[in-house]
Order: sequence, then C-alpha cells, then structure tokens
Amino acid sequence: MTDYATLIDAETWAFIERTNSFYPPDTIDQTIDGQRAIYDRMCRAFHAGYPDGIRVETTAIGTATHRIPIRIYTPSAAAPSALVLYFHGGGFVVGGLESHDDVCAELAAGSGCTVVSVDYRLCPEHVHPAAFDDAMTAFRWAADTQDLPIVLAGDSAGGNLAAAVAQHTRRDARAAVGQVLIYPGLGGDQSAGSYVTHTEAPMLSVRDIDFYRDIRAGGADIAGDASFAPLFDIDFSGLPPTVVVTAECDPLSSDGAAYRDRILAAGGRAVSFEEAGLVHGYLRARHTVGRARASFARIVEATAALAKGEWPY
Repeated sequence: MTDYATLIDAETWAFIERTNSFYPPDTIDQTIDGQRAIYDRMCRAFHAGYPDGIRVETTAIGTATHRIPIRIYTPSAAAPSALVLYFHGGGFVVGGLESHDDVCAELAAGSGCTVVSVDYRLCPEHVHPAAFDDAMTAFRWAADTQDLPIVLAGDSAGGNLAAAVAQHTRRDARAAVGQVLIYPGLGGDQSAGSYVTHTEAPMLSVRDIDFYRDIRAGGADIAGDASFAPLFDIDFSGLPPTVVVTAECDPLSSDGAAYRDRILAAGGRAVSFEEAGLVHGYLRARHTVGRARASFARIVEATAALAKGEWPY
C-alpha cells in the first residue's frame, strides 16, 4: 500500500482537500451534465485571473458546418516566438475554454508565445475520433494560417491529443518544433508501474481512467489505434523534441517515462520529469503549492526553449 501521508506534503494535501470539496472522488458516478457542472464550478473557484500584458480573443475555426471554438492569448510585451496549441485536460468528458483559461494566459505570459486553447468536442456526445479530429483541424489551421513555429502542449487528456497530433503530422512541412506533455494519459501498460503503485491515488484512480477510456471509445475496438493512445504506435521516429512532466502520485506517471524511452530508442530527443509528491491535476495548485509552482515554472521554461529551437537538456 502506497503511503501517501509520507509522499505528499501538507500544502499538497490542502490542495487535494480543497479540490475534493468541489470535485469529490466519486464524481464519475454522477450524470455527465452533473460531472460538467461540478468540474466547471471547481475551475471557477481555482481561477487565478490573468497576468499583466496579455491580450485575449475568443473566436472559432473550422468549416461552416463544424466550428471549433478557440481562445488566443497573445503576450503584448514582444513579438511571440511561437504558437502553442494547447489541449485541455478533463478525461475527454469535461473542460473547455474556461477550465484552463488562467493556465493558458500564464503560459503565454511566461513563455513569450501566443497560446491557442482548443475547445474540442467531448464525450459521450462525440466519441473517438471526434476530439482527435478537432485537434488535427486546429493544427492544420495553425500550419496554414500562422507564420510562427508550432509547439504542441496539453495536460492529461490534452497531453494525449498533443502527442497524437505530433505523431500524425511529424512528416509535414510545418511539423511541430516541440511538444510539452503534462501528466498525459498515453495508453500505457496498466498491469505494471504507476498503474499498480498508484491504483488508488488521490485525484485520479485507475477506476477513473477506465471510465474515461471506455466512454471515449464508445464501444469501438481501439486496439492499435495510435490516435486513441499514442503508446499504441509502432514507430516513434521523427517526433519533435519532447518534454514530459508527470506527477509521482498518479497512475499515469509511467506513461511519460515509457513515451520518453520510445522516442529516445528511435533516435529522437525526449526528457521526462516526475514531480515528487505531486498528484494529477496539480496545475491548479501552482499558486498555493511550492512543488507545483516549481513544476509550472519548468513547464513554462520548456515551452519557451522549444519555441526557440533550443534543447537545454
């Protein structure tokens, strides 16, 4: 049995307890509308506002029959060095432009990049590959209409989408120059590693992961589908320089190391950081938990470096 009392410090426990007061561990047993209402209320409670010097615009891309809302965060201090396509977390079921609004604004301000948050379609109304298709549409829009280098980024489910887009566009003329994946779910081996050590971790359990996976699949056979789970791929060559940041107390942590190792084995550049004592969803703790603050600074620095074509690892 993992001793979370030892691994997790008092600041992080306070964050977990505050989160649970809005978003209790049994939230997946609620209706979908109920889950979204609970999640949205929690995100509003944690919203930290915007940093100075950020311009924000909400618009939409896509076709006349299918519009994808996006929110663009542009630093006003200097010309942006890259465009970061950001895909939010939420298990492909909850979340949207509001849930990660302040995170994206701070990422833009800290990295010097324009950040574009993508409001992809959610399950169960839109099962796989709807979210992936929207993520690809956003990438094509960025590649076709924007002159800046493209960095892919996302947390949790959004990290899955970022990695899937990277793998499907790696041979493109406007392929991403880097990707930053934050506690991503990539479809790793659930019989080993963190899936076993942290089956009942605070904030995310394997039961939660199974629920989100099954509802996204919608009953379809997703075996071998790398657009569903990037670790299902058999070719990891040609991927952009990759930084993966995971939480120690998270069943998904092993996915980051596995993805890093496969990129390295294929001759690419990849590094992963497992943040000691942190839990899934800790981006919302970046202003109250020292470890989360330090990790977010690492994420911002990685984004800024990849945007400039640098590899400081």
